[in-house]
This record gives sequence, structure tokens and C-alpha cells, in this order.
Amino acid sequence: METEDGVLVIRRIHVVFSLRNVRPDQMETASRAHQVFAPQCPVYRSIHRAIAITTELNMLPPEAA
Repeated sequence: METEDGVLVIRRIHVVFSLRNVRPDQMETASRAHQVFAPQCPVYRSIHRAIAITTELNMLPPEAA
């Protein structure tokens, strides 16, 4: 958040997706889904021109979950 003329303004949002119990054979699919989700996300499509949105994907294998 930043202040603009004394008002708090959201300039950027960072979203972390955490997936648990991801088997090795699922990791590529999860990565592809993460890469292409934004154009299909109503929230992203509604605000991405006004607010910078970044994402990251964390995948935990079954033994780490």
C-alpha cells in the first residue's frame, strides 16, 4: 500500500499459491495451469490494469506436506 494525497492506495498485489501433496507427475500440469490462469480469472481481469499483480507457485511433494 502507498499513500496518495493522504489516502491509502493499493498499487500491487502478490499472490502465493501453495499446493500440497503434489506428485512429481503432477508438477508440470500445475505449472502450466499457474501460467495460464490469469486471463481466465475474473478478479485478475477486472483489476490488472490498475494494480500490478504478481504470483508465485509453491508445490510441496507428498512427503513434505
